[in-house]
Amino acid sequence: MKSLLYLLCLVFSFGPQQPPVLPIGASAPDFSLPGVDGKQHRLSDYKKSKLLVVVFTCNHCPTAQAYEDRLIQLTHDYQPKGVAVIAISPNDPKAIRLNELDYTDLNDSYEEMKVRAERKKFNFPYLYDGDLQQVSRAYGPVATPHVFIFDQDRKLRFQGRIDNVEKPSGKPTIQDTRAALDALLKNEPVATPTTKVFGCSIKWAEKQDWREKAMKEWAAEKVSLEAIDSMGIRKLLQNDSKKLRLINVWATWCGPCTREFPDFITIHRMYRGRAFEFISISADDPEKRANALEFLQKQQASGTNYIFNSSDKYALIEAIDPNWQGALPYTLVVEPRGKIVYAKQGTIDPDAMKTLLIDHPLLGRYF
Repeated sequence: MKSLLYLLCLVFSFGPQQPPVLPIGASAPDFSLPGVDGKQHRLSDYKKSKLLVVVFTCNHCPTAQAYEDRLIQLTHDYQPKGVAVIAISPNDPKAIRLNELDYTDLNDSYEEMKVRAERKKFNFPYLYDGDLQQVSRAYGPVATPHVFIFDQDRKLRFQGRIDNVEKPSGKPTIQDTRAALDALLKNEPVATPTTKVFGCSIKWAEKQDWREKAMKEWAAEKVSLEAIDSMGIRKLLQNDSKKLRLINVWATWCGPCTREFPDFITIHRMYRGRAFEFISISADDPEKRANALEFLQKQQASGTNYIFNSSDKYALIEAIDPNWQGALPYTLVVEPRGKIVYAKQGTIDPDAMKTLLIDHPLLGRYF
């Protein structure tokens, strides 16, 4: 089921800050943008190509991710025919709320674009326009992905979708972008030069206020800390929910625990609207409950928080995982019905954790 936030992002794509879409017949707006290859890319770099395809896409959008492999294949199929394909990320990463990242492990920053391009082995330039967004405003993409095809004179001949099926597993019955390219390569008019597009709205800089509002809302959420015994912990690990459960055992006196805890808050805010929950268990002595609660309040840890109700640390170790040697922090990922798919003594790699979670079948990058 599509998340409420995703549907809202579609609605907001038609807000007052949306620039007009470049009309058919218009000249390609010039650009000079940094690519993930470390080079500056200009419109003139592609002057020898018969056709130019400019795709506005990004890292975080589930629809954009769903089309990545098709863009790679499109480039592979049409590059030998004299078609240049470039991708531009139009989004201001500072305008994206954490809970808009609920289908991804990466934001839309330039550095994270490099990571995505390397992982997917993009065979096309991937350019960043998130700081000034002047190029994106000149083209006027409505959503990601949004395709613009220019002829040899760099006049716009098609703008719209790639095809009519969002899911990667689906079989499109209308290949809009390919049909436009095939027609133009034969010097024929494009039968359908404009289509609607579907995907995440462009994150214009004006939307930074929406992100700030979210931070204030999270800061106002109640933070609680409940006692739990060995039996309660074992029940947590049985995980009779339908959610992927991330459990972190920590303590206020554990430096690595307190340093990494903000990463868990970020992960919680990203995925909490999906089949996911974050649970923290404090290994502080019960009489230190006030200290543990104060720390959690400072962290704005509004998820589920427990403190072990005994000072017997070995009872805690056995309840959590008999294979755990006892050093903090300790982190587990537990599937429904209790299968442990991740267990680590010591600090986590937060980026790797996000990837593990989003690539799990209970979450996933697509609808």
